Amino acid sequence: MKLISINVSRKVLCLYKSKTVTTGIFKKPTQESILVTKTNLEGDEQADLKHHGGTDMAVYAYSYDHFSRWEEQLGRNEIKYGSFGENLTVEGLQEQEIFIGDRFRLGNTILEVSQPRIPCFKLNMALDNDLAVKILTNSFNSGVYFRVIEEGYIEKGDIFHKIASHPNSISIHSLFWALFDKGFSESQQILQMASRLIPLSQVWKDKAAKRLA
Repeated sequence: MKLISINVSRKVLCLYKSKTVTTGIFKKPTQESILVTKTNLEGDEQADLKHHGGTDMAVYAYSYDHFSRWEEQLGRNEIKYGSFGENLTVEGLQEQEIFIGDRFRLGNTILEVSQPRIPCFKLNMALDNDLAVKILTNSFNSGVYFRVIEEGYIEKGDIFHKIASHPNSISIHSLFWALFDKGFSESQQILQMASRLIPLSQVWKDKAAKRLA
């Protein structure tokens, strides 16, 4: 996997469906080397710290491999880096191959996979399309949240080097599928396994427990 863009933004106020919304989803590419801390990237802000940011959702990555499908579905010629609110646009990221607890060295940081993304209405804002959340959810390609094990600097062109994995883990794709597809026959088994995974974020452990109940 290759880092092809680093994207950051400050919080802004904007008008959406006649309501004023504070958001940090409008990420823009930067060409600079960026410091990755335990809670975010230098120069980046999250507006809703209940659902974004914090140690379990410090860094969000989305796959460039999905862009062409989005362009087709939205009828656009080009979707720019950062359009999904991602900090890292990554070539070669496949949710089926990324597992909870996987650790990667990127630049001189170490990142650990903590959970899939749960899209909210702000994705509709970012892509200026009211179907964006539905499209992402139905694809089960959620992107990946990382916690930061070791702080450090990253830059465009860095390669993700997998250095560790967690035993008996679950892929990002399968976990997202299990939560959102009620007809998925393996949902209960996957969510039961997920609830026992130490590296899984508490938010997702709670969601798994609620669904199982």
